[in-house]
Amino acid sequence: MDVSVKPCQDFFDYAVGGWAKRTAIPTEYDRYGVDQEIDAHTHQILREIMESAAAAKAATGTEAQKVGDFYASGMDEAGIEQLGITPLKPLLARIDEVKDTPSLASVLADLHRMGVFAGFSFSVEQDDKESSRYSMMLGQGGLGLPDRDYYLKDDPKSKELLAAYRAHVGKVLNLAGFDAKDADRILTLETRLAKASMTRVEQRDPNAIYHALTPDQLKATAPGFPADFYLKTLGVPTPDRFVVRQPAFLAELGRMMQELPTDQWRIYLRWTLLRRAASALPKAFEQEAFAFYGTRLQGTTTQHPRWKRVMFAADHGLGEALGKLYVQRAFPASSKAQVLAMVENLRSALKARIEGLEWMSAPTKAKAQQKLAAMRVKIGYPDVWRDYAKLNLRRQAYVLNVLETRRFEFQRRLDNLGKPIDRNEWDMTPQTNNAYYSPTMNEIVFPAGILQPPYFDATADDAVNYGNIGATIGHEMTHGFDDEGRQYDGDGNLKSWWTAADEQAYNVRAELVAKQFDAYEPLPGLHLNGHLTLGENIADLGGLKIAWDAWKLSQKGKAPQPQAGGRIEGFTPEQRFFLGYAETWRTLSREEATRLRIVTDPHSPAKFRVNGPLSNLPEFYEAFGCKDGNSMKRPDNDRPAIW
Repeated sequence: MDVSVKPCQDFFDYAVGGWAKRTAIPTEYDRYGVDQEIDAHTHQILREIMESAAAAKAATGTEAQKVGDFYASGMDEAGIEQLGITPLKPLLARIDEVKDTPSLASVLADLHRMGVFAGFSFSVEQDDKESSRYSMMLGQGGLGLPDRDYYLKDDPKSKELLAAYRAHVGKVLNLAGFDAKDADRILTLETRLAKASMTRVEQRDPNAIYHALTPDQLKATAPGFPADFYLKTLGVPTPDRFVVRQPAFLAELGRMMQELPTDQWRIYLRWTLLRRAASALPKAFEQEAFAFYGTRLQGTTTQHPRWKRVMFAADHGLGEALGKLYVQRAFPASSKAQVLAMVENLRSALKARIEGLEWMSAPTKAKAQQKLAAMRVKIGYPDVWRDYAKLNLRRQAYVLNVLETRRFEFQRRLDNLGKPIDRNEWDMTPQTNNAYYSPTMNEIVFPAGILQPPYFDATADDAVNYGNIGATIGHEMTHGFDDEGRQYDGDGNLKSWWTAADEQAYNVRAELVAKQFDAYEPLPGLHLNGHLTLGENIADLGGLKIAWDAWKLSQKGKAPQPQAGGRIEGFTPEQRFFLGYAETWRTLSREEATRLRIVTDPHSPAKFRVNGPLSNLPEFYEAFGCKDGNSMKRPDNDRPAIW
């Protein structure tokens, strides 16, 4: 803490400012705080698991064998250097076969199968409007920079970054034995894709990115896009319909496939393959990728150690195999039971909040209560573990093992077509330090990786746990009712269930949240985008409110704490609730990383995730004695109150 700062002026600096003053961001991180401290503990356990598996050489086909062989191949730096890009030669030869539009579509399919998503995105996902089925999803993609705006903005910083990207592309091409001058043609192609892409704010409207088209309708919408050749290469029949995220993008892509010379497409495909494989290639490729994507884009100056980079790849590629070994060591059943009890208190609190809303009509309340009651909860790890029998890993070229994990995942999703929805599936691995709400599943998910101190401490007092993990649980719950989630019904279908008057009343309140965050300026001249971050900001505010109510609910029937007034280290339980919440966001970020996230991230920077919602809460004002005129007490008329 920094007690020289008044809590009613800047609660973030008051609560975590002492730590911020004495902490420097380690050179391997673009930001550093609670998450990285938790991860350090988890990563050490994962490292021990992987090293033991690699040394043991378990029986072929077991998860331990696959984890061990993947790790061993990733740590074989001498072997990686010796092979160079030879393992990619078959895919590069396949790219050389692009002679016309049908062969381009076919090669795109083969690259997509290996997780190299050039040109556009393709996936098989739960359907937004028919949540009981899987559908083929087609959408925008194919960019080497994190967002379309990086190609299109013309301010000096953006131009400078684009020039750095062009130089980076040229260096990678040169390393692989291709002509660095081809970078210009790659930039031309990617810029055209960027111009056709929707903005991140536009994509926050679920209906704007849902277009169910029959094959004939797709052909009429994007006549140049050869879906038939693409699907033939994948070996799947043409479906009764596609879900197209951005029809205008596919129409432009179709024109590009017809108009651009095939040699330009080949150059672009080579680059995309090299970009996606760089982390598993020799040091020169890996360091060049880090120099741009790590240092130039995010400000980090030192790579993570080799073992950690391989661990990240293993977590991404065979995460549940690794996760099964992790939870056996790190997640007791007692923690799962304690968190589930908290979840039910939070559900009761949100139920009461909904019932008490003055602005919501009775019919909408009834449907909201149905959705809340139907919301499923997943804690710790899956009840049914993923089957990795068809994942073929061995002690071979590391890049081939990485591509094999991507092939396995692509095929696993493709195989879902025509099957019932798997409601046991998780979108995060058990060791992940994060959580999520799925609107199509209508479920909240909390992996074991986040359920450890300081987010959750089985020995901490209730006020701190509810202010910390409780507010996080509440955050995910209220995602079911944020500006996006509220458009899905209790069965997970994108379907209107609000009255027009209720929708208007909600939007008026949500706009106050957007306006509040638009005004925040993390860096001079760089404001937050209140509409890009709207869903997360609504969830932060709602999560805190229901966590507070749930904490109060949890204290019923419990004996009062023996300390005077329930104080610990001088702080009341109410104050500890908010201090526990602020601890969640104890984070420092590099300027480059902050700039990147303001463009691409729907989450606000940490400071504003504390000061923003707390400045709207009367419970906070009372706990710390905030008065009118204090920065942390917003005027009544400016204060959003949704839940």
